Amino acid sequence: MTTKAKTIFEEAVQLNPVDKAELIERLYLSFSSSINNEIEEKWKAEVESRVTAYDEGKISSDTMENVFKRIANK
Repeated sequence: MTTKAKTIFEEAVQLNPVDKAELIERLYLSFSSSINNEIEEKWKAEVESRVTAYDEGKISSDTMENVFKRIANK
């Protein structure tokens, strides 16, 4: 690992968990940007659609515990 990479890593490990996860995702996506950009745009549109539907009362939310229970029961 280069000195620059080590410095970046040392700074990155100091980040909060959300920022670390976002950094990991961006680094991963940087390996194949053309395909990943298309996927990223589709996910962005899907998320925005779901948030709008939730805000308009068209869909509801559930607790994390209930979601994990449903997944475990499948």
